[in-house]
Amino acid sequence: MIHDKRTEFADAVSVAGSAGTALIGSQIDSEVVRDLGNGKTVFLVITVDTEIITGGSAGTIQFQLVSDASASIAVDGSATVHYASRLFVTDDAAANDAEMNAGGVPVCVALPRQGPAYERYLGILAVIATTTVTAGKINAFLTLDPYGWKAYPDASN
Repeated sequence: MIHDKRTEFADAVSVAGSAGTALIGSQIDSEVVRDLGNGKTVFLVITVDTEIITGGSAGTIQFQLVSDASASIAVDGSATVHYASRLFVTDDAAANDAEMNAGGVPVCVALPRQGPAYERYLGILAVIATTTVTAGKINAFLTLDPYGWKAYPDASN
């Protein structure tokens, strides 16, 4: 599989932050990346690069694929949500949901073809609840072949 930087939202981008909603990484401009998938199913994949943890009590994090008319995608609930992951527990490696540990894959899903229309810019929101996420990084991208995708540690591929 060839990975295209124009279909990548995040490459080891931090999700650390206080409770609330944050735009993570870059946005994809559908006017630049035209005919996304060219009639083929496109998958959103989010992987955990560095363990996602909280500093004290357990909290939750949810990832959303959203679109908006502006590249500075709104975090106030007005962006169009196309996919929302389940809530993942964030604490430490022992108490985390397994998908929050390094190497975890919390999201691997086909982009919805039905539902609300996609707006010009696609992006990833992280919705943090209960407490502050103190550490953690994700990779997020679109691909035509999620099963052919494989992560390699830096400098070892």
